[in-house]
Amino acid sequence: MPEEIIRTLSVDGVRYGYRVLPHSRPGGAPATEPTLILGGALQGMFGWPQMDDHLGPAADVVTADLPGMGSADPLPPGPSADLLRRAVLGIADDLGAPRLNVFGFSYGTAIAFGFARRHRERVARLALGGVPVHIDAAQVACWERARQQLAAGDREGFAATAADALMCLDPERPVHRRELALRYVRRSFLHALTHSPHAADSLYRALADRPDFTGGLTGVPALVFAGEHDTVTSPARQREFAATIEGSRFLTIEESDHWVVLERADEVASLVSRFFTGREPAAGATDAPGPADAVTLPRQAGAPAGRT
Repeated sequence: MPEEIIRTLSVDGVRYGYRVLPHSRPGGAPATEPTLILGGALQGMFGWPQMDDHLGPAADVVTADLPGMGSADPLPPGPSADLLRRAVLGIADDLGAPRLNVFGFSYGTAIAFGFARRHRERVARLALGGVPVHIDAAQVACWERARQQLAAGDREGFAATAADALMCLDPERPVHRRELALRYVRRSFLHALTHSPHAADSLYRALADRPDFTGGLTGVPALVFAGEHDTVTSPARQREFAATIEGSRFLTIEESDHWVVLERADEVASLVSRFFTGREPAAGATDAPGPADAVTLPRQAGAPAGRT
């Protein structure tokens, strides 16, 4: 596997960084543009091994610690959307890439979508998963409880409450690897709060900021996908958002919730890789013409029997 490259940049005096895993495609030419991955509030540059595995043979894989995330400097007070967009532009410029494939997940979808709206000429293709288009009152109340726990110094209580808020815990709605994903999310929150000096601020911003998903988008091929049991924002709401992107495709992934990238890691990585490289969906997947048509991907090999 090629050796990764770590670069440090700054925007408005705020230091941040990105990582590049150069492609391993024989012949020296990548199959598609570099792919930038923007994850959730506490997902840094080293948290996407499945994307390395699926995209690495075809394209340069780029992950980032944007301002306020991972090892980057904390965000300054005030609105952060413009600064984060300019941070992404800084990565594209530093790479010397005329265009990028951009994949945003959860919190990262707002950054990815905002960048595509402002700099569509720099985006070859756009993939968005778990888009938090609408946060209802119950979610807001749950996050407020979590915030109060963190303010009181109860990190373990916060990690449990926050993880539960992001997952579907209804036993009547099957979620693949639910318990494993739940434990992982709880541990990752607790680890970040323990080891990152500005993890709490990053989480507060992710909860308090109301990202703008309005205005639509044209001129950028786009794919939007959701776990069928996403309780943060329903697939129906995410489908409505996808319909505002001209010519987009919308897919649901069965037996998964908001943390579809954990529960269905291989399917998500394969889906995104195929979209960015212009290949057809995996064997067994279905699709329908037109924007925002729902499809269901096949069950992961070895998954327990259940709904098909």
